[in-house]
Amino acid sequence: MHWAEMVVLIVLITTIGRVLRARYGEPRVGRRLRAALADDGASAAEAAQLRSEVARLNDRIKVLERLATDPARRLSDEIDALKDR
Repeated sequence: MHWAEMVVLIVLITTIGRVLRARYGEPRVGRRLRAALADDGASAAEAAQLRSEVARLNDRIKVLERLATDPARRLSDEIDALKDR
C-alpha cells in the first residue's frame, strides 16, 4: 500500500468517526461519568474515601516492597514480626 493510499484511508476513517459522533452523540459512558462528577456532595465524600483507601494501599505496597527486596534473614524476621501483630 502506498503512502498516499494510507493517508486517504486515515482521512476516511477519521471522517466516518466524526460523522457518527455528530449523528449519535457521545457514548453513554461519557454521559454517566459526567453526571457522576457533577454531583459534588457525593463526589467529595467518595473522593475522600478513595484517597484514604489509596493511602492505605500505598502503605501496604511499601511493606511488600521492603519484604521483596530484603535478604532472606531479614525477610524471615519481618514475616515473624507481622505474624505477631
